[in-house]
Amino acid sequence: MIDKINFILLSLIDIIILILLFYVTVFIRDNIYNDTVPPFNGVEFIDFSFTIVIVLFLFFNEKIYSFRYDFWQESKKIIKSLFLAYLLVLTILALMKTNQEYSRLFITIYFLLATILIPIIKIYTKKLLYSFDFLKRRVLIIGDEQERERFKSELKKNFYLGEVYDEENYEAVIIISKNMGVDRLNSLIDNYRDINGGVYIVPYITDINFAHSTIMEYSNIRLNSIFIENRLLIKKNIIIKNIFDKIIAISIMPIFLPIHIIISILIKLDSKGPVFFKQPRLGKDNSTFSCYKYRTMYENSDSILREYLIKNPDEVNYYNRYHKYRNDPRVTKIGSFLRSTSLDEFPQILNVLKGEMSLVGPRPYMLDEAEKLGEDRDLILKVKPGITGLWQVSGRNNLTFQERNRLEVWYIKNWLFWDDFIILIKTIKVVFLKIGVN
Repeated sequence: MIDKINFILLSLIDIIILILLFYVTVFIRDNIYNDTVPPFNGVEFIDFSFTIVIVLFLFFNEKIYSFRYDFWQESKKIIKSLFLAYLLVLTILALMKTNQEYSRLFITIYFLLATILIPIIKIYTKKLLYSFDFLKRRVLIIGDEQERERFKSELKKNFYLGEVYDEENYEAVIIISKNMGVDRLNSLIDNYRDINGGVYIVPYITDINFAHSTIMEYSNIRLNSIFIENRLLIKKNIIIKNIFDKIIAISIMPIFLPIHIIISILIKLDSKGPVFFKQPRLGKDNSTFSCYKYRTMYENSDSILREYLIKNPDEVNYYNRYHKYRNDPRVTKIGSFLRSTSLDEFPQILNVLKGEMSLVGPRPYMLDEAEKLGEDRDLILKVKPGITGLWQVSGRNNLTFQERNRLEVWYIKNWLFWDDFIILIKTIKVVFLKIGVN
């Protein structure tokens, strides 16, 4: 019953949004007129309504209203649906030979607005709807105790899912298969498969993202296989990622140059020494390169650190665990600001332009950290290091060295272009809110 109410409310809200966007687009297009853009002849809503029907059909097809997706997964499906709807609308108009009667600019503006606004509006819509307890779906979680607690914590923190843990009045079941025998798993599936909300199985293999895998069906023997590949090591994906890096890096240069001038002046006024700090780092295929940063330390930093560690021996253990110092005495005043805002890494845009780094990737490790990577070394060093990465949006300095490694291995094994986009967006949030900064 709750899922039906959820289905109706969310679809009605989207219908209202799509209708309102039509009138907003009319207003915008009415006010766009110059020598290169012809005057707008207008379009009646009844004539445009087929577009909304197409969008809604594609939303239904992606199960946006019947599944409770995470924000990023749902946003991807929304953007995919809107892009397909845009192409379908233009194709239909061309085939019906009515494309001259419609403004292509109007249609483009409409879909651009929808792509930007619908995911954002959904955040606030779901936050409001799921603030009412009766609209939340009750979920029973069965399996490994540690993993159960992780899921319970996620349901509690992630309002977008609109789900809450309940051992008695549940509408859906999540079965965590970690450390669970096949017979036990099959038995649980048989016991709960008839409940209205269905059964969700969490695979016991945790370092593979099965959400983007292809399932092969062998109908004659009634078995399935899951096709897995390391997409980040496929040549065409490497080329696409490199092109994306270069385009973004070049487009950032007009912003980089004035900021660079200001930061350079502040560094020079704060302490003696060069503006840039260059350090050898491990690169792709076990190569080394000079990683650029703004200088954030005093020139006599080694002697300052030695004296500090004699007085604060506990910092040695902290560094061994996190590869950072809690209170680094070598850092200048402007350096502290640059580190807390991550602006000290801004010059790595130059490394991206030189083809030594990527915008998103594993951390550029220091040469003496190579052995500490252990069995993960070969995989991590198969790709370019990144200015930002999964570890930086998952806790940053609050993570241990080993935890960072596990995140980077997961990123490499499960890379998608969409994931890079998510990490870049999350990096902006992390930097501005200073999440994970000590």
